Amino acid sequence: MLLKRIIPCLDVAGGRVVKGIHFRQLRDQGDPVVMARAYSDQGADELVFLDIEAAPQQRATLVDLVERTARSVFIPFTVGGGIRDVDEIRTLLRAGADKVSIQTAAVQRPAFITEAARVYGSQCIVVAIDAKRETDAGWRVYTHGGRQVTDLDAIGWAKDAERRGAGEILLTSIDADGTQNGYDLPLTRAVANAIQIPVIASGGAGHPKDLAAVLTEGRADAALAASIFHEGAFPIADTKRYLREHGVPVR
Repeated sequence: MLLKRIIPCLDVAGGRVVKGIHFRQLRDQGDPVVMARAYSDQGADELVFLDIEAAPQQRATLVDLVERTARSVFIPFTVGGGIRDVDEIRTLLRAGADKVSIQTAAVQRPAFITEAARVYGSQCIVVAIDAKRETDAGWRVYTHGGRQVTDLDAIGWAKDAERRGAGEILLTSIDADGTQNGYDLPLTRAVANAIQIPVIASGGAGHPKDLAAVLTEGRADAALAASIFHEGAFPIADTKRYLREHGVPVR
């Protein structure tokens, strides 16, 4: 059985780590370089850095901040935010990223996924999906940091992204984001059941039991969380210990 991954997320705005609810009401959480180093030292399996202002502001990711963050960690490092072409991916990989997360540009031009996978390999390409339940029948994909709705169904888009060359899906529930009431298990399970590539679940972690649920009932391969780690309520070592004690195989 593959071991499950625990991944802290650094949502960055204005050069600082922030956290909100439903992608709104952002609160300052600290310096990304300092926090990244701490999570690496504490035993995080990977780290995700998302420049959440890049796509809405139609600009590139803050490369200097990525470089400084990459130098502080010794674990796989994924960077996302405003990535629009293969040249920007090259810049971020040279800056120290191991993988990149693409979202808005992938929706606007799906061929970008295939181009990126051909140049850098699927193992480097994470397609991020921000989804919100629209009806009892399914979930709609949003772009530009959750600000713009599309006509894409989240499950169908995940399947298309896999077909085009994505190596992983970073799946965030807008409904659950920041609530600390647990992940959207039906959404995560529906996507995980529809594709063969790994699914990283995001949005809603408030207690290690939520990670246990999404990694088992939700069938996610990895659990991404922010608030419970940033606020120190459940350090990574304690979270992993809880998961092991409840039968979840973690690294």
